[in-house]
Amino acid sequence: MQRERMMAGHGLFYPIIGFASVFAFIYMSFGDLKINLSEETKMSFVGRNGTQFMVDGKVFYINGWNSYWLMDQAVDEYSKPRVRAMLQAGAKMGLTVCRTWAFNDGAYHALQISPGRFDERVFKALDHVIAEARKQGVRLLLTLVNNLQAYGGKTQYVNWAWQEGIGLSSSNDSFFFDPSIRIYFKNYVKAVLTRKNSITGIEYRNDPTIFGWELINEPRCMSDASGDTLQDWLEEMSAYVKSIDKKHLLTIGLEGFYGPNSPKRLTVNPAEWAATLGADFIRNSKISTIDFASAHIYPDHWFHGQEFEAELKYVSKWMLSHIEDGDKELKKPVMFTEFGFSTDNKNFHPSKRDRFFNTVFDVMYQSARKNGAGAGSFVWQFLVGGMEEYNDDFGIVPWERPATYRLITEHTCRLARIQGGLAQQKASLKDLCSRRR
Repeated sequence: MQRERMMAGHGLFYPIIGFASVFAFIYMSFGDLKINLSEETKMSFVGRNGTQFMVDGKVFYINGWNSYWLMDQAVDEYSKPRVRAMLQAGAKMGLTVCRTWAFNDGAYHALQISPGRFDERVFKALDHVIAEARKQGVRLLLTLVNNLQAYGGKTQYVNWAWQEGIGLSSSNDSFFFDPSIRIYFKNYVKAVLTRKNSITGIEYRNDPTIFGWELINEPRCMSDASGDTLQDWLEEMSAYVKSIDKKHLLTIGLEGFYGPNSPKRLTVNPAEWAATLGADFIRNSKISTIDFASAHIYPDHWFHGQEFEAELKYVSKWMLSHIEDGDKELKKPVMFTEFGFSTDNKNFHPSKRDRFFNTVFDVMYQSARKNGAGAGSFVWQFLVGGMEEYNDDFGIVPWERPATYRLITEHTCRLARIQGGLAQQKASLKDLCSRRR
């Protein structure tokens, strides 16, 4: 899904007084946001056993969310408190993993200013995000580059090579096949994975706060619909990540479409165009150095004019198909790392978004009950108040709508009861879920 508007306000000034009032409102609303640091900072690496994630020998199902903006907001002191506010709010809802960007290439607040050149101030902002997540008991799924132009993306890498006179092509798909650009990206990956956190003193590759790495957000290589170009890149880059970091899980960041050689392209893909993007869910996810599969859910962007009830039926079909792939074809967990419902929908009402969310949650819960490959889902996207410039047509402040907040926390508690029952859960989760009964 193309979300170029999500960058619209990242260079705008936020009035400090206005933010202070918003921040105060958040804390008044969440009065009892207290974190037991001695309990919450004890983390183990997440592993996997077949189609399930495991932590300390127990199955781990994920109710997660996206806040892509954490590093960007951690750079400036006036906006930095938003990071803690969001992570505390997620922890209060019992959410366990947040997906966020670990890149910003050549843009405002760039982490990578030019190939191999980094802004230490921004790296310290990412250090802060990881350290703060650890305090709140939240793990992070960190994405390493964008297929889209927001925050630089593969287009920025291509521009760098072109400007240096070494680029093979001005097409942004040369990101995948240009040897010089591959070296750029590998150098970036190495710098991030071996970064020693200035706050915790732990190298990223040794920090269990990081749930795992995602190679690229929504990769497409439309200049090679066969998928060979992207497949080659994924094989090389996933092997490179694993050569540096063998402790963390790794995924791709796919949208989940089936490629031109998959029979499911005719029965599950939203339309013919979905098989022409150079990606294939099964082929890509089968790579041995990829630990789990990922897919996104955006029926309101994939279809035009379809009735809401038909969209909900499609969501179930889409999810069940991918979970089946995880169980039978891939033998790996499947995570739906983005799902969202647009406020631009005709006759939009928050209750419709709640029904959409509930459809996703129900499929996830039923898979978990059967020990299936469905391992987690991540709402796109959560914000704190006063962040309109960062909003696309999917962003929500979850505590502003009690029905939505209740829906999310109830899903947390349903999954927690499957994971060995509430008796084995940490105190904050037991308290949350006992109040939900």
